[in-house]
Amino acid sequence: MSWSRQGPRGYHHGNLREALMQAALDLIAEKGTAGATFAEAARRAGVSPAAPYRHFRDRDELLAAVAASGFLRFAEALEAAWDGGRPTPPAAFERMGRAYLAFARDNPAFYVAMFESGLPSDATPDLSEAGQKAFGVLRTAAEALVATMPAPGRPPAMMVALHIWAMAHGVAGLFGRADPARRRVPMPPEELLEAGFLIYLKGLGGSPT
Repeated sequence: MSWSRQGPRGYHHGNLREALMQAALDLIAEKGTAGATFAEAARRAGVSPAAPYRHFRDRDELLAAVAASGFLRFAEALEAAWDGGRPTPPAAFERMGRAYLAFARDNPAFYVAMFESGLPSDATPDLSEAGQKAFGVLRTAAEALVATMPAPGRPPAMMVALHIWAMAHGVAGLFGRADPARRRVPMPPEELLEAGFLIYLKGLGGSPT
């Protein structure tokens, strides 16, 4: 962080927008989205209560910026795990599932901002674009997966993407959290998700290999 003294006008922050986003992220980690207030984010960033208005219209816009940043990181993690569908789309899809759970576990504050802030997915153009980018990775993978299935009964790729997203999100939310809300199961969440994926894939007539 780069701070400089500005005489009687107080402190000027060299990267105020990012500092406010980090403060909001820290508050979400500590108190949930309800605790990430505009005033407290400003206090954490070391600026006046009016300073955040230089970059954000209100608290929701600040949270939307945090969520958008999370979705971009999420998209990168999924893209890296997919790795072009190598060595096979089913194997790469399982790898994406593990990456999904890892992101939720290792970035709980981002995950809460993305999925539990109560903001509409199109609250801001940046949030909408980032969310679509992350889902786009999943849909591209679903298209490659569906292409490996027998043509006569091939399901719509969008349906497959939504089903698998719901499955991964459910396992992450119930069993893969890094907080006390996690439910205990006699197997790692990664194995639970993998088993669910294989059963789903078999039901669609796809190959688990």
